[in-house]
Amino acid sequence: MTDSPVRRIVANLTVADPGADAPFWTGLLGLDTPMDMGWVVNHRGPGNAQVQLISRDATAPEDSRVSVEVADLDALAAVHAGAVDAGLEIVHPLTDEEWGVRRFFVRTPQGVVVNVLAHR
Repeated sequence: MTDSPVRRIVANLTVADPGADAPFWTGLLGLDTPMDMGWVVNHRGPGNAQVQLISRDATAPEDSRVSVEVADLDALAAVHAGAVDAGLEIVHPLTDEEWGVRRFFVRTPQGVVVNVLAHR
């Protein structure tokens, strides 16, 4: 196995109201809610167990289906360069977001939009 810059992978589930399911995730399943920005709510359990509920991405032109956090900004730049070199479609350019991440969206060869990010 090669060294991977990936820290975590989180499913992004599209829902009409990200806050409406909170009792399910926090009550029934006992997860914490470390992030609630209205349009996106992150629920977290032990280790890296996480799920995000998204109504519509507030700053990107298209919603992602999965978020992949990499180790640092250098790793993010390397993944971005690799995606560009591979000719993959960059759906959302490298962007510094107000909530403390730098990210870009890339479309996989089969059309899945992936949010690749690092915390600043």
